[in-house]
Amino acid sequence: MSLLAWINGETPLPHPSQALPEGLLAVGGDLSISRLTEAYSKGIFPWYNEGDPVLWWSPDPRMVLDVRNFCPSHSLRKRLRQIAREEQNPNSRIQVTTDTAFEEVMRACAAPRKSQAGTWISSDIQNAYTKWHRAGVVHSVETWMDGELAGGLYGVNLGGFFFGESMFARRADASKIALAYLLRFLSVRGVTHIDCQQETAHLASLGARPIPRDEFLRLLQGALERPSLEWPAGQLLHTGELARPNAKAG
Repeated sequence: MSLLAWINGETPLPHPSQALPEGLLAVGGDLSISRLTEAYSKGIFPWYNEGDPVLWWSPDPRMVLDVRNFCPSHSLRKRLRQIAREEQNPNSRIQVTTDTAFEEVMRACAAPRKSQAGTWISSDIQNAYTKWHRAGVVHSVETWMDGELAGGLYGVNLGGFFFGESMFARRADASKIALAYLLRFLSVRGVTHIDCQQETAHLASLGARPIPRDEFLRLLQGALERPSLEWPAGQLLHTGELARPNAKAG
């Protein structure tokens, strides 16, 4: 029978196979970069309410999106083609960027939603992942519409793997557009899967599927043998390349 582990200081996180049936593995510790790096490298992530001890999770099955299985709707595919035709026009209404507004994306992802009573993206989470972003490991993708941030997402890149954390949309399709551009960016760099952590109908509608935790860990360990991606800030193109590095849309 699995027992919940309590950790502190330098105590290593246990193997994910020791998690409780719902995926909870350990309690305690901090959100230092070294602890987060250890956790994600083992297929573990923090998820807890503000004010509580840190809870560490490794669910089984694990929701994963194979980049080849992304299935945008017909209307979204049409919209993506329209954006691609105009994306290099400085006056285009819609542009997609990466790492140009990370903290704003995190705050937007943490904002209250009608379908949720609260948010797990607490101030501690925001501070920890912002530090990790500044260390070059956590990244954002932003969709700009008429010069305003309309949607986006953020996640973690370790080796040849990407862990999706959260996304938001203030206007229709804005987060899906960001995801589509992220997938192309990852695909041309050899990244084949995105960790979506937990199963939801929304993720399933985009092509994500639950896989056994053992299979997920095999995918992860193989990807971690590769170097992490070079990830300059700038405008993303539909080809997966960047234009005007360090330029911010809007």
